[in-house]
Amino acid sequence: MPLTPLFIRDLADEAATGRLAEDLAMILRPGDVIALDGDLGAGKTTLTRALLRTLADDAELEVPSPTFTLAQPYDDLRVPVTHFDLYRLGEPEELEEIGFSEAAETGAVLVEWPERAGDLLPRDTLTLALRPGDGPDAHPDARRAILTADQDGIDAWRNRLSRSFAIRAFLDEAGWGLAARRHLQGDASTRTYERIRRAGETAILMNAPLRPDGPPVRGGKPYSRIAHLAEDVRPFVAIGEALRTHGFSAPALLAHDMEAGLLLLEDLGGRGVLSDGSPDAGRYRAAVEFLAAFHCLVLDDSAPLPDGTVHRIPPYDHGALSIEIDLLADWYVPHVAGAPLDAAAIAEFHALWVPLFDSLEATDRGWVLRDFHSPNLIWLGDRPGNARIGLIDYQDCVIGPKAYDLASLLQDARVTVPEALEADLFAHYVAARGAADPGFDAEAFGRDYAIVAAQRATKVLGIFARLNDRDGKPAYLAHIPRVHAYLMRALKHPVLSALKLWYETHLPTAS
Repeated sequence: MPLTPLFIRDLADEAATGRLAEDLAMILRPGDVIALDGDLGAGKTTLTRALLRTLADDAELEVPSPTFTLAQPYDDLRVPVTHFDLYRLGEPEELEEIGFSEAAETGAVLVEWPERAGDLLPRDTLTLALRPGDGPDAHPDARRAILTADQDGIDAWRNRLSRSFAIRAFLDEAGWGLAARRHLQGDASTRTYERIRRAGETAILMNAPLRPDGPPVRGGKPYSRIAHLAEDVRPFVAIGEALRTHGFSAPALLAHDMEAGLLLLEDLGGRGVLSDGSPDAGRYRAAVEFLAAFHCLVLDDSAPLPDGTVHRIPPYDHGALSIEIDLLADWYVPHVAGAPLDAAAIAEFHALWVPLFDSLEATDRGWVLRDFHSPNLIWLGDRPGNARIGLIDYQDCVIGPKAYDLASLLQDARVTVPEALEADLFAHYVAARGAADPGFDAEAFGRDYAIVAAQRATKVLGIFARLNDRDGKPAYLAHIPRVHAYLMRALKHPVLSALKLWYETHLPTAS
């Protein structure tokens, strides 16, 4: 089947070839096969070296030619890659002998001299042909890159390449087009992040395309709509601008294309609030002080955007709270018990939560950043006061019980916070709130804290099971015992005694 042209990129010099390699590296994933077509000296080695060094984030990574070995694996990259040179391949059938199929199953594959594979390359292979640059004044290293695919891969490659090239164009428009792109670890969502580097400066690229509505799950609405999860970048921009207005350290907005879901942000660095993988008590104390000060503010239920519009902050209402706890029955119970709950148990579960959610409607409410925990906190020790805590994830902000963010921090799903440290930090928060507001009701806040801690742990257990069972991300299973232990802590509060009995009855094997 003939190949269909997707993109033609004119590369003015070797640096431009390197940027194309970066654009490819940003979207590379296991299972990808890229066939590199071109004569000797066409630039295949230059592009391959740049791509591998981008994945390794190592400008000095040694990239030997596999001309004699036929295959050169790079197993320690973000995406494992095997570089094949088929020039010395005797017959196409010898591909199996050199481990091609296994390499393509477990990682990405780059193939030079792909024509020697006959018709044995996967049908969704991307072919990148490098040809000499046009024009009498072209630089000696100028090339024309022609990217093609057959019908089995054309749509997927077009979508992924279009997005990566759109990011490069966005950076160019923002004055960062010649900068280097490097992958940053993403989160459990569809967002991805890159660190952008130029001449000693860095910035963060948030790539958050519009989240498509999922299937309706309740009342004709998708989960994200009911749970009030951000579906575009507008909430992130609005909340971030508001936080900075009040002197908090949300990243400055350097450039934006809100329609495309692209933001260029201030780089707050990589220092977190942990020390050797455990909570740093001093930094956690600063984070608690941040929350106490933040919760003393009287904030509107809306925040302006740079385009003159306004983002309305949704309420953390019954619908959102209840659909989150449903994740336990939908995903966690089948994961640990091997069978779903019966209808009577689910009905009792919901009935027990209703009065608890009712109590949260008439309590200490305000902005809830919702994901205020160690992965999303940056330590900025050279800044004063509450600005020492940098924030990077707040787009799902809602109006709800203020205790939620404290529970998110002190019962961190990914890091064990010892019970004694949790109690000490909780007391420090209560003292700070009481000092600022003589009317602060510490007893009511403690009740709220137990309820939202139990609700959050319930939700997270379901999310982590879903990430494994549906999304193929088993790493999250390692956190389940910790989250279950947090749940048991929260259920000690007398207001949750009936709910505690339900968990003990219906999740006897949970651990």
